[in-house]
Amino acid sequence: QVQLVESGGGLVRAGGSLRLSCVASGIIFGIELMAWYRQAPGKQRELVAALTSSGSTNYTDSVKGRFTISRDNAKNTGYLQMNSLKPEDTAVYYCNADLFPTAWGPTSNYWGHGTQVTVSS
Repeated sequence: QVQLVESGGGLVRAGGSLRLSCVASGIIFGIELMAWYRQAPGKQRELVAALTSSGSTNYTDSVKGRFTISRDNAKNTGYLQMNSLKPEDTAVYYCNADLFPTAWGPTSNYWGHGTQVTVSS
C-alpha cells in the first residue's frame, strides 16, 4: 500500500529556514507529480508548490523566491526548502503526489498526513 510520510516541520523564528521531506513508500512505478499544500487555521488548503516529472515547477505567489521544491526520484522522496520564513507561513503542510501504483494503470493521487510548521515573530 502506498503511503506518503512528511517530516521536517517544527518551530522556527521569522527569517529562519526549514526543509520538509516527503517519502513515498510502497510499490511505486514512478511519480508523475509531487506537490506541497498547506492549511492554516480557519483557512482553506492551498497549493504551495508543485513539481512535475518533466521538471516544471509552480509556486504560489507568496512563496516565490523563498521556497524551492525538489525531488529525488531514486528515493521516491520530495522536498520543500523553505527560507526566509514568515509568521504567515504557519500552517500544516501536506505532501500530495500523483503516482503510478501499478506498471500498467493510470496514476493515483495520494496525501500525506501533514507536518506542522510554526513561524514565530
